[in-house]
Amino acid sequence: MTGTPVIQLQNGRLLVNGDVVFTNVPENVVVSPAPSGAAFVGASSPTPSSRHVFSLGVFQGINFVSLFRYKIWWMIPRVGKSGSEVALETQMLLLEAKAESALLEGNSELSSDHTTYILVLPVLEGPFRASLQGSASNMLQFCVESGDPDVETSKVSESVFILSGENPYELISDSIKILAAHKGTFSHVENKKMPVHLDWFGWCTWDAFYQDVNPEGIREGLESFSKGGCAPKFLIIDDGWQDTFNEFRKEGEEHTEGTQFATRLRDIKENNKFKELSSDYYTTFSDYIKFIKERFGLKYVYVWHTLIGYWGGLLTSSEPLKKYNPKLVYPVQSPGIVGNIRDVAMDSIERYGIGAIDPQKISDFYHDYHSYLVSIDVDGVKVDAQNVVETIGAGYGGRVHLTGLYQRALEESIARNFKQNNLICCMSHNSDSIFSSNSSAVARASEDFMPREPTLQTLHIASVSFNSLLLGEIVVPDWDMFHSKHDAADFHAASRAVGGCAVYVSDKPGNHDFKILRKLVLPDGSILRARYAGRPTRDCLFKDPVMDGESLMKIWNLNKLAGVLGVFNCQGAGIWPLKHNPLDTIPEVLSGHVSPNDVEFLEEVAGDNWHGDCAVYAFSSGSLTSVPRRGKLGVSLRVLTCEIYTICPIRVFDKAIQFAPIGLLNMYNSGGAVEALSSTTDHDGCSIKIKMRGCGQFGAYSSIKPRNCTIDRKIEEFTYSAEDGLLKLKLDGGCQTKEIEFIY
Repeated sequence: MTGTPVIQLQNGRLLVNGDVVFTNVPENVVVSPAPSGAAFVGASSPTPSSRHVFSLGVFQGINFVSLFRYKIWWMIPRVGKSGSEVALETQMLLLEAKAESALLEGNSELSSDHTTYILVLPVLEGPFRASLQGSASNMLQFCVESGDPDVETSKVSESVFILSGENPYELISDSIKILAAHKGTFSHVENKKMPVHLDWFGWCTWDAFYQDVNPEGIREGLESFSKGGCAPKFLIIDDGWQDTFNEFRKEGEEHTEGTQFATRLRDIKENNKFKELSSDYYTTFSDYIKFIKERFGLKYVYVWHTLIGYWGGLLTSSEPLKKYNPKLVYPVQSPGIVGNIRDVAMDSIERYGIGAIDPQKISDFYHDYHSYLVSIDVDGVKVDAQNVVETIGAGYGGRVHLTGLYQRALEESIARNFKQNNLICCMSHNSDSIFSSNSSAVARASEDFMPREPTLQTLHIASVSFNSLLLGEIVVPDWDMFHSKHDAADFHAASRAVGGCAVYVSDKPGNHDFKILRKLVLPDGSILRARYAGRPTRDCLFKDPVMDGESLMKIWNLNKLAGVLGVFNCQGAGIWPLKHNPLDTIPEVLSGHVSPNDVEFLEEVAGDNWHGDCAVYAFSSGSLTSVPRRGKLGVSLRVLTCEIYTICPIRVFDKAIQFAPIGLLNMYNSGGAVEALSSTTDHDGCSIKIKMRGCGQFGAYSSIKPRNCTIDRKIEEFTYSAEDGLLKLKLDGGCQTKEIEFIY
């Protein structure tokens, strides 16, 4: 836990530990203590309203990184130095207060390299949600809104949370834990049950078929994966399987742009494409699901639906759905959202309306829907378009209240019907959903993977890693699908390896790159998933890895016994929404450095016999280097290329033997295969044992050559390079856990 800061107002200034953070704080702003030395900020107005914009104070000359919703569904990061650069709909603001900055000018006790981090987090307060925004005069403001004209207030007291600390990752984690305990509306990710699909390779039908998905196409795709020796173990049947109807599209008439989002759900059962099947092996959707599981070794089949049933909700004239009392309502978007970028899907839904479920029937709807899916052997759901609920809160107690109703009903139905918490949330980046997530354990962390948009590939990697700073404390961030056969396939695949996320693709049948897939997926279909959410390294937090022309994107994570560090050149291939490109040229090659110190909390996996040095293995180049904890290695990358480093603490055994298990050298996340390490020493010498899973080429760093090696007690050959200390041996057989023993 972080220290105990004192956060207070004094003479129109907001102080943290005696240092000035904001000046010109208005008199209507109040600060009250929160648990663990944090504080809440609120404000009052002379008149009640359903929406207030309060000024918090001026800041400038201080580095910040923020997360804001650039359109209704999704967040992206932004870095800057002053209040005027804080975008509308900012949902997290992290300040970097260095000793030499204006912020800490009065504190002479701090060393010149000391940095304090201050988290400013707008949260939920009763039926109101808060967001941050800046003004041209560098005033930081917080907007408080209910989304219902009848839900008004003139005073808030706990709308913005503030805490400071010396480690930014601990600071955010501690803050989320404090808020979860205090607010009681959501849970920290550590307290959630992990869905079973996370550790298996998957295939999603979306980019393979879009809404033309059909049983034979899915079967064809599963067959082509199997022939290549990389069969998915979970399948997501995305949009296109449901029974829907569009009242605005007449047969024979040309399609009108936007009307597709007016389509509504007609029944909870599947559409005709999946209903009456003529194969020798299956005649119903249920038969089909059982068949593909048995034929192709699928463990889990998920299907897609939106939080309101379909994009346009429920068909109000549907006989099977009348029990849920659907009523046509017209969404109203928040001024903050339309002040950034309007979204065509949301604008269309706003125009054509939503067949909204009666709030008293939401639980019935989800339970009926999901229990039917269970009856036909479906294992889980991906639930999309969740943020739409914020726009239909009028008359229902407001956006926060209605989102809470939907979220609780959804989570209760998942727990009741899908016993392994098999839920993927999507398009759920508003704080209403984030801070209403009690058991939902996985959520998409960025906008869709866009295979046809070359300028969006680098933005995807950067936005997920930055968004994971916040989302990764509440859910396992989902990096979305990608194409294994694509110009940026290696770039995407490597990012998933360090992301701590599910790995799934959306390849068209027969269009796969199995060389790339085999670097992510073991022969049994499992993946080497890192332990946490992949996040930017500390030296990247306040830089723009997409548009500043000089910064590499570095993402760190941990495995059981080592760190993993991905380095990506995201410069020059895309432009952030709401930004203009300030650079005329971008270097063809960007250079930077990596260090064991880039991996946070490495000491937690290093063991007692670690003296600070690390074995650093570069996946693409195959080089192995011994580096001190604060030492550096140079790295140079062209745009849309990357390198992954396994950073393994070198342990000292029997006083003289230095050893570090790298893992499977043929896998992006080599160290994810190492399960345990132990040693014994007696009069015959020293024995080092490694528990591993998977197969392929194993590598380790050793300061001296072992006398011999065994795998599961059978003597095996190995190679050793005295030049760099790299031990190599081949692991044959299946993916079960194996014990490797080196005798010195």
